[in-house]
Amino acid sequence: MPGTRMVVVWCPDWPVVAWGIPAHEPAAVVVNNRVVACSAAARSEGVATGQRRREAQARCSDLAIVEREVEREARLFEPVVAALEGITPRVELTGPGLVGFPSRGPSRFFGGDQAMAHMVADCVAPALARHGRVSVAVADGVFAARLAARRCTANDVADLTVIDPGGSAEFLSPLPIGALEMPELTGVLARLGLTTLGRFAALESADVLGRFGAEGRLAHRLARGEDDHPPDLRSPAPDLAVSWVLEPPAERVEQCALIIRSLAEDLHGELGRQGLACTRVAIEIETESGERHMRLWRHQGTLSAAAVADRARWQLDGWLNQAEQARPSSGILRITIVPDEVVPAVGRQLGFWGVDTSRIEDVTRVVARLQALIGADAVTVPEFKGGLAAGEQLRMIPAAAVDLAEERPAATPESLNEPWPGRIPAPSPVRICLDAQPVELIDTSEVRVEVSGRGELSTVPSRIRLEGQPGWREVTGWAGPWPAEQRWWDPLTSRRRARMQVVLEDDTAHLLMIERGEWFIEATYD
Repeated sequence: MPGTRMVVVWCPDWPVVAWGIPAHEPAAVVVNNRVVACSAAARSEGVATGQRRREAQARCSDLAIVEREVEREARLFEPVVAALEGITPRVELTGPGLVGFPSRGPSRFFGGDQAMAHMVADCVAPALARHGRVSVAVADGVFAARLAARRCTANDVADLTVIDPGGSAEFLSPLPIGALEMPELTGVLARLGLTTLGRFAALESADVLGRFGAEGRLAHRLARGEDDHPPDLRSPAPDLAVSWVLEPPAERVEQCALIIRSLAEDLHGELGRQGLACTRVAIEIETESGERHMRLWRHQGTLSAAAVADRARWQLDGWLNQAEQARPSSGILRITIVPDEVVPAVGRQLGFWGVDTSRIEDVTRVVARLQALIGADAVTVPEFKGGLAAGEQLRMIPAAAVDLAEERPAATPESLNEPWPGRIPAPSPVRICLDAQPVELIDTSEVRVEVSGRGELSTVPSRIRLEGQPGWREVTGWAGPWPAEQRWWDPLTSRRRARMQVVLEDDTAHLLMIERGEWFIEATYD
């Protein structure tokens, strides 16, 4: 069945607008060195969303780059949402820059979908102060309406798209399969030849469910113009609401942060005990003088406790920081969180191969905060580069230089194509000794073990002793040696070494290195 008739309002340039950057100045907002939004002037120079920072700067030399701040965007988006309340009180926020609401009542009142869409655009434009584009779309289902809203023109004017009732499936049919925004799943579908939503929608639902599971079923419903959980206009269950009275009333967001987090965790725990998950939540704030502020927040998946707490904090921050005539006149007295739409809980929302996408967002947020505190180059991540020594195979590079959301090659020697003569075979050591520990290695006759120029052992190793420690330990197993000569062409930096693996009587294993006739412990295995 078609989804509920929905209106979606999308401000694609909102991350730029929230920074107060005029449309005539080239600017881009980035996350993990990828452009997520850009101004009209930047687009005219060839900058586009999805580009890497360096590519965008190569296209526009005077491009201003700013990091995304979701909290700032949410706080400043409050006037836009307030403007829509003149049309309907049931405005649903998906995030800063993206809102929607069911169209049935407003459409009847204002004389049809087309007239209502024009009125919505007229209401939003003053709040944007003409700083960015706005797109308004009406369609059956949230998914179809969102895709229709993204069909913005390149001009800084409103773009109105109204899909006729029952026409969402036809509208979606020619769109590429990547519009589902499920990379793991759509990658498989594309390799199977299902390159458009229409081809995917033509499959039998039972076959999709059997092959791709719950995520495939959701994607199939979306491709057919249906929503997995269409908006529910019923009254929420009052016994699931959580509330807190503040004594004394709070004047700042920081005073409410712990209370908001506690309420979100209590709500999430109660929903979990009842086998439910929340897809839409109503957050109500009441002041000491009786003023009320309510917002509906929707999520494409299910709202975690952290997501609910973030949205409550954004809403409170946005209300408290409005213009003087719109902000509350007294302190915050009560905060209430109501699960406005619940569905049976089916576990975490994972990617097609089991990747928890919410964790990627958490890591990205933490890295961004650290970069703001200690500098972009001070936050580093490991990158596998190959090498002979255990400590040479990884290097630390700035997190700002990579996209943390992208899958990166596994840090294994097999991931490299270059030959590395003398490289130590798997498994890799667990602990690398920054300061190599000198050791003595002898055979059963207490003769020192050495390595010849041909890379051969002079005798069979039998016992080992760390320098400065009493007692010898038996060698129960060994492998190698692996000789390596590095930078032989440069007398100043050339090195000749050999390595071997040994297992001792206490079941510990070490990687030994001999250089200039002296043995050292270079690394230790688990």
